[in-house]
Amino acid sequence: SCGEVSGRGVCQDVVPSNSPVGAQFPFSGIDDRENWPIVFYNRTCQCQGNFMGYNCGECRFGYTGPNCTVRRSMIRKEIFRMTTAEKDKLIAYLNLAKRTISPDYVITTGTYEQMNNGSNPMFADINVYDLFVWLHYYASRDAFLEDGSVWANIDFAHEAPGFLPWHRFFLLLWEREIQKVTGDDNFTIP
Repeated sequence: SCGEVSGRGVCQDVVPSNSPVGAQFPFSGIDDRENWPIVFYNRTCQCQGNFMGYNCGECRFGYTGPNCTVRRSMIRKEIFRMTTAEKDKLIAYLNLAKRTISPDYVITTGTYEQMNNGSNPMFADINVYDLFVWLHYYASRDAFLEDGSVWANIDFAHEAPGFLPWHRFFLLLWEREIQKVTGDDNFTIP
């Protein structure tokens, strides 16, 4: 459910961009990231107001409260200005994330072709820390070509216009998941 009953969101078809990928990627139709996320699902939630998340069940970054209407500013401390106790807490939280299976997300363990158009699902549970390692890997990994070879001359996460906004969202989501694992809503990534 996308929160339709509560007005938080509605379920809708995914419409991938039809913009060209650019000259730096001379292939078409061979990489499961080209029409993301169509290769894995074709419906998603469109959240209303300040709601977000895969089911519109969370507040957008910078908001809190039962209806996500209260603005919230977080202060991120410069890592070299952290106390020993703050550094120890950061390490403890990261270690906890490494030992905690994500209750919300799984990862794919095969390509679209290996999953035979979804008829052979290949997914696995993952801990919260490694989920973000995997997300970063998935966005920046080499392209697997049709003949079984690999094209290593592409990095969608770092060699594209989306570099800054993609990493900003990535870090905000990582921070949110660590807050959920630890129960510490005041945790920020330094």
